[in-house]
Amino acid sequence: MARTGIPLAALALAVSQAAVAADFSANLGFMSEYIFRGISQSDSSAYGGLDMEAGGFYAGTWAADVDQGLEYDLYAGYGGDYGDFSYGLGWTGYFYTDDFDDTYNELNASIGWKWLSLEYAAGRYDNFDGPTLDYGYWAAGGEYEGFYLKFAGFTQDFDGDYVEAGWGTEVAELEVSIAAIYSDEDLAGGESGETSLAFTVGKSFGLGGE
Repeated sequence: MARTGIPLAALALAVSQAAVAADFSANLGFMSEYIFRGISQSDSSAYGGLDMEAGGFYAGTWAADVDQGLEYDLYAGYGGDYGDFSYGLGWTGYFYTDDFDDTYNELNASIGWKWLSLEYAAGRYDNFDGPTLDYGYWAAGGEYEGFYLKFAGFTQDFDGDYVEAGWGTEVAELEVSIAAIYSDEDLAGGESGETSLAFTVGKSFGLGGE
């Protein structure tokens, strides 16, 4: 599964107005197994991305190799904090090469309080030559001192739920994490659910700003 065409002219204008204070960063890394929203994309995967943030507005791109070809994502949005609360609203497009999957476009929103968070995405899947499908994705979870737990799943034309628990930290300036994911039979693509263990190591780089 990837990450539907949403006009971004207004957002692009706002970002350009804030670009005078933009910060730029990049990231590179490797995953022992690439699992996205409970669905396996590749037994192992290298990834990389570029990001820009300016006054709460953000935009970026991220790519990873999948079982057949390459996934590349584009995203933009706005997020911020108000006391102990956090919020975000954005758009994400997921694109693929070599017919591994078809295009997904979604609007996403999130809200958090201290260590708790809720998110929802409303998306559309191009579905190759079949009918276009609509889906919803929800997730609820919490994070505390590097440990996190997430319950999530799909609605509308998509089915499936998963649970993910993990821990992340920094070792010798590298970001390392481990995650255990249980995907039900709909996401695992079999007659029963599946449990996976994935390791990630990565590095983020500040590229400066204006």
